[in-house]
Amino acid sequence: MAADPSTPPVSPDEPQRLAVLGDHDFSRLADNGALRRITDFAAALCETPIALVSLVEEAAQRFVARTGLAAESTPRRVSFCAHAIADDALMVVPDAAADPRFAENDLVTGEPHIRFYAGTPVKSREGLRLGTLCVIDRTPRKGLTPLQQQGLETLAEQVGLILDANRTIGERQEADAQATRVLSESDDRFKGLADAVPQMVWATPADGKPDYYNQRWYDYTGLKPGDSDGDAWSLVLHPDDRERAVATWQKAVDSGEPYEIEYRLRRADGAYRWALGNGLPQRGADGRVVRWYGTCTDIHEQRMALEEREIISQELSHRIKNIFAVVIGLIGVAARERPQLAGAADELRDRIGALGRAHDYVRPHSPKSRPSEQPGSLRGLFKALFAPYDSETAPRFVVMGSDVQVDDRSATPLALFFHELATNAIKYGALSRDGGQVVITVIDDPQKVQIDWREQGGPAVSAPGKMEGFGSRLVELSVVRQLGGVVEREWAPDGLRINAEIPLTAMRR
Repeated sequence: MAADPSTPPVSPDEPQRLAVLGDHDFSRLADNGALRRITDFAAALCETPIALVSLVEEAAQRFVARTGLAAESTPRRVSFCAHAIADDALMVVPDAAADPRFAENDLVTGEPHIRFYAGTPVKSREGLRLGTLCVIDRTPRKGLTPLQQQGLETLAEQVGLILDANRTIGERQEADAQATRVLSESDDRFKGLADAVPQMVWATPADGKPDYYNQRWYDYTGLKPGDSDGDAWSLVLHPDDRERAVATWQKAVDSGEPYEIEYRLRRADGAYRWALGNGLPQRGADGRVVRWYGTCTDIHEQRMALEEREIISQELSHRIKNIFAVVIGLIGVAARERPQLAGAADELRDRIGALGRAHDYVRPHSPKSRPSEQPGSLRGLFKALFAPYDSETAPRFVVMGSDVQVDDRSATPLALFFHELATNAIKYGALSRDGGQVVITVIDDPQKVQIDWREQGGPAVSAPGKMEGFGSRLVELSVVRQLGGVVEREWAPDGLRINAEIPLTAMRR
């Protein structure tokens, strides 16, 4: 059976063509002045009463711009344009009443009584034929002049560009809407997470003026949303801490460095409690700070416990010092009753004194009582032990290299070991002469600490025959047995050299 010539053909790319048509917002195209000017000009150029921009959809053709016609659409089955998009070329129908494809067409036998039709395809940027720019007359015509054909095709290209621009705007708006939805969902997740944590969470723009707090902040402070935005956040701080906190925060904002501070924060019941404030910058691709995120954590109990521990520690330290003093006093009494023990008693008093200094250095400290050196560091322990022997004008001890943390467990054997070395250096070695010096070099790696003791500027030394004295046994007891280390000695012409290697795990817990 022969195909009905009046039935519009369907191209193989029909699914793709309809998909592209679906990308357009026809409500915006309905009022597009540029398309209307094109149909007006096309009608004038081709001397026809009607000109249309027709988009052929699945079941209908939609007139997104029209001149001389009131209808906004017609069924696809009667569409002349559905035939025109089957080919790239301009389709001309001189007399529709004499054309078997259209003779019985409702648009020919009824309004608008089409007799002449000329339409050229309008293409998308992918090359898909979406519809036509067409001109229509109610009387038959032979065709269009070459100039009219060229003009109609040029105008059709302009229509395609306008449609693509409309489509791009729609895609951009959809992308913007999608981005807005993603940001909104991300913001909701962040707020949900922030409200679930026990800390007070805050955020600020790059200028450092807070614009977000989680619910925990409002519950804790009793403030309402907006009360602590901008610079008002500092008003909930204790008056004595406010200036310091604001200055610290401004320094972090100006430098981009992490923010950390302890201050007293007013709770909803009016009580001031210690809190720890932390903040970290979020940086953009160019490295600039775009936002700050931070927390406030109530540390009041921990702070009070620390202060109580400091009081107890100071009392305990005082009692231990009294014990050292009593022991030293007993040694003095024994030495006076037995003069022959005076030399040994002096050495024993010195060693106990060294242990007392080591104890005072490694005991727990508060920020107020902490030594100026790193708390519990080897370099600080050296300073405490060697202070009685050193000189401000000509330092007798030079410490070089790394600084390693030590704890109360390792401080005692280290104090005994280095006090013994210092005592011997003063009696027999480099420190027994003016200008003599001890250079201590510390090298650490992930497994061990190497401490090199080198004396210089003292008298010539020579290796003893046997090393069975108390000092040698003390070295064996402190470094080898208690710390699990190794000690090597070298009696060089310019002074004694000792190298001690101690496992890093023995230096601190």
